[in-house]
Amino acid sequence: MLATALLLLALARPASAAPDGASRRAEALKRLLEVFGIEDPPAPPAHVKQPPQYMVDLFNTVANADGVTKNPGVLEGNTVRSFLDKIHSEKMHFLFVLSSVAKSEKILTAELHLFRLWPRASDGPKRHHFCQVSIYQVLDKTRLEAPEGRKLLATRLLALQGSGWEVFAITQAVRDWTEDESSNQGLLVSVQSLGGGPPDPPGVRFASGRDHHESKKPMLVLFTDDGRRGASLPTGAFPGVSQGLPMTAPKGSGPRSTRSLDRLQPCQRHPLSVDFEEIGWSGWIISPRGYNAYHCKGACPFPLGENMRPTNHATVQSIINALKLSEGVSSPCCVPDKLYSINLLYFDDDENVVLKQYDDMVAGSCGCH
Repeated sequence: MLATALLLLALARPASAAPDGASRRAEALKRLLEVFGIEDPPAPPAHVKQPPQYMVDLFNTVANADGVTKNPGVLEGNTVRSFLDKIHSEKMHFLFVLSSVAKSEKILTAELHLFRLWPRASDGPKRHHFCQVSIYQVLDKTRLEAPEGRKLLATRLLALQGSGWEVFAITQAVRDWTEDESSNQGLLVSVQSLGGGPPDPPGVRFASGRDHHESKKPMLVLFTDDGRRGASLPTGAFPGVSQGLPMTAPKGSGPRSTRSLDRLQPCQRHPLSVDFEEIGWSGWIISPRGYNAYHCKGACPFPLGENMRPTNHATVQSIINALKLSEGVSSPCCVPDKLYSINLLYFDDDENVVLKQYDDMVAGSCGCH
């Protein structure tokens, strides 16, 4: 983790003027992309796009403004992907292209989000107060209405009066699609009266891709896990993480070299700003604009006090080093002893919005180990 922090610090600075500065920066950016599980940085959207409000709200529920996780355990898995309908048909036939989902990702939950519109005033009185909404997996798009052309995934009774989002679980169908991409022929939504036929006048209506505001478009949401996990140090979020620790200079510090000051200062946490705009990633990252990774620096002198949060091993090592009981034994090192996760909300290569949580990205506290 310390190596990652130093890498981030290097990226936050201008590239070196040395001949190999550009190549070193390129290699550093490549390694940073690997930390974030991305092969190549996605291109910014061709047009200004607003992310789905659901994804923005989910990010704000999970993370602080700087991306640090504030509610660990809220996400199912470590990745949430949102997909918009690609057909934009007047019929309730939706198609979501899942090519950006890696084969290694485990599909935990898949949800179809449909925005329910208020009934038209011209619809007139109805014989029933409810209607049945059914979600079908399309097996043959040339026979959408035939029984052999579709497979029932979910059904629900809805009152005719009302508006807002309705969510339907369709996990197994999406798992089938990710295993065999050619089987993905879309979803069909059917609305019927309690008598079995189509409502007359029309009953519950859902917003489609046509003639409706971006914020109301049909959306498929996947909760997945990419199998990436951090180190063995505890992760999570704790109050006050994003505010940082108060930094004070040691008593008696004057115009000395930084290296001398580092030897005098006790082990403690220092700011380490990561600015995505400086790195060149602001075009595809929605939130946050950057975050404070922090880094650990300072001395671990004998005797180690409790304020340095030493492990038992570090205490023994410090004693052996101070008494010169064994050759080649150095003093303990100042390293992170608590790490926190951060969250990124970003556009992928297909301009889908993704929320991903990354373990062990922020040094929460430092200790002598």
